[in-house]
Amino acid sequence: MDNPDNSFIRSALITGTSSGIGKAISLRLAAEGVNVFAGVRRFADGEALITEASQLSAGSPRKAGRVIPVILDVTNNVSIQNAVDQVREETGSDGLWALINNAGVAVGGPVEEVSAADWKRQFDINFFGWIEVIRAALPLLRQGVRTQGINMPRLVLVSSIGGRVAQPFLAPYTCSKAAATALGDSLRLELRRQGIGVSVIEPGAIATPIWRKGEASLAEFGPNHPARKLYAGEIEGLRKTANQVAAAAIPPEKAAEAIFGALTAQRAPARVLIGQDARIAALLKRWLPTKWFDFLLMRQFHIANLPMLESVRAATPLTPK
Repeated sequence: MDNPDNSFIRSALITGTSSGIGKAISLRLAAEGVNVFAGVRRFADGEALITEASQLSAGSPRKAGRVIPVILDVTNNVSIQNAVDQVREETGSDGLWALINNAGVAVGGPVEEVSAADWKRQFDINFFGWIEVIRAALPLLRQGVRTQGINMPRLVLVSSIGGRVAQPFLAPYTCSKAAATALGDSLRLELRRQGIGVSVIEPGAIATPIWRKGEASLAEFGPNHPARKLYAGEIEGLRKTANQVAAAAIPPEKAAEAIFGALTAQRAPARVLIGQDARIAALLKRWLPTKWFDFLLMRQFHIANLPMLESVRAATPLTPK
């Protein structure tokens, strides 16, 4: 049913709001009068977000929404349930207007050298944690449909162009984003008859702390790391590429604006590409032959187009029969 007098209060639950896109969309929605349940892992991050939201709204003639920090660790089911219970208590019969899954990390390195623990951590945060948040919060989105109307509540998954374009030496990250993108595509169809719109957001390079964290991840492959025997040039190439891409990254506020547009569109867009680099990559991936596209990626990541036979022989000595 629809609510023509618009008497409900719009509320959004957002994961990963301490920095980057999560922080930017939290501030953007609060400025629009939305009550934001900002998922953070530390109280200090929540307090900082409240302060910044208050400063931004001080000179605005519009009534800002509340920023309500909730302790939310997407890898902990108890933490997820406690956060959703808090949202349920605060929103009452209005339910949720939006759930935005944004929490994420980036693990890099050669596939064979990334530990099982790091692969698990990557997916626990970027994928499995999202599923548990969605499972717990879907009843609140359904309540939002009853109060606010069909197709008003939205579920947003902040994936990446990496979910569409797999990248060398970032396999854990791009695999997790490919899974997140597929999850969004599945949910878009599953929730259609329930009146919940689903959008997958595919940003290119955004100026967020994930680049600094990625640099720290690469630092684990130091000069004495075994991976250097085969991948020294590629690891340095990835570091160079990351620095180049980070320097050209767009501010997270641009991403927040695009997400806000997806939330307020008459119909939830299925996919939203953010940034010229994401749009170009998606276009080239679609139209170029695979070998041409691979060549472009190799150039971008500074991967030599020649075999390293001597290095391979040295690293994998033959066993006599």
